[in-house]
Amino acid sequence: MLNDLTITRVVCFNLTSHRPKLVGNNAVGGVHNDRASERLVRLFTNAGIEGIGRCYVPQQMLNGLLGRNPFDFYQAEEKRMQSSLGVHTMPLWDLIGKALNKPVYELLGNKGMDRVPTYDGSIYFSDLLPEYAGNFSDRFKREIDIGLERGFRAFKVKIGRGYRWMARDAGNARDIEVLNIIREHAGPDIQIGVDANNGYDFDLTKKFLPAAAELDLLFIEEMFPEEISQCLVIKSIIAGNGWKMLLADGETHSTPVGLKPFIDAEAIDVVQGDMNTFGIEGILLETAWANGKSVKIAPHNWGSLSGFYLQCHIAKAIPNFFMAECDPLDSDVLIADDYKIENGFVTVPDSPGFGLRINEQQFANSPDVEILFDLSCN
Repeated sequence: MLNDLTITRVVCFNLTSHRPKLVGNNAVGGVHNDRASERLVRLFTNAGIEGIGRCYVPQQMLNGLLGRNPFDFYQAEEKRMQSSLGVHTMPLWDLIGKALNKPVYELLGNKGMDRVPTYDGSIYFSDLLPEYAGNFSDRFKREIDIGLERGFRAFKVKIGRGYRWMARDAGNARDIEVLNIIREHAGPDIQIGVDANNGYDFDLTKKFLPAAAELDLLFIEEMFPEEISQCLVIKSIIAGNGWKMLLADGETHSTPVGLKPFIDAEAIDVVQGDMNTFGIEGILLETAWANGKSVKIAPHNWGSLSGFYLQCHIAKAIPNFFMAECDPLDSDVLIADDYKIENGFVTVPDSPGFGLRINEQQFANSPDVEILFDLSCN
């Protein structure tokens, strides 16, 4: 069957997923709303097997898949997919996994963890939303409770209000105030990291470190535009004081190559190349560079429901994974029956491919689906 397997139809569509709350500003951007949209592709075959995944490529590149055997693109030994899709290979990996009756993480090496630690990355600047400005303390407590109810035991909190939205000193003070509210409400056993979206600078980061240690932060992310020498100084200060927090960065790089010098110098503890920008192949490349070093891999993921499932399979495939970033999104169209978040960990199914399916009734009728094009073999 595998020799005769042929892609017979390609359907490209935008899918809107929904958050359980309105997400506010971060240091550099405005309100992030209560939903997110991403582009997905369905690859149909003559064997009734379907591949599903995020994929941002022009129509002509997808047209080139029609009539082809997906195994023409699969390089099993190298754990790579070589195709016109570039880094957007998720639907092909899903299709190959289903054809072989294996989960994608097994195709990628299966050298990672059984359960994947994860965090809720959606704690933004709710205090700057007009409806919560008068009582933002209760709003942040409720947001933490929403995350706890969904199974999270770790949170990433946005900081950097003084970069754009408030006077610098007032913004820095508000950052600390909000973190104290969250730490007191969440308690000592909940893990907390922060992300400044480069809204601090090198000197402000040094001043922030004692407060970060007092708050028992797990990591500090993207505090300033990363430079190897400055990152090494920050790491030295942390180590010299016996603090345990990690330095994370890297999401703004467009290719893995820019992160290699940071990995080589071990200037970043947690490397956060974007899951969807780098793709599976790019994340595996930076993983190989990090092997044998004191560097963990934690792909950045925001605004992408499918990207979360990608991360989970990377986590089960590689030995140096840190945590999966979750933008809490729900969909009635893209169904992931057996992914469960409990007590801060994701249980990843051993279903073929990514373990995803389409609810056909919702796909046909939901306003969350926008069909872009539907290609078939002549």
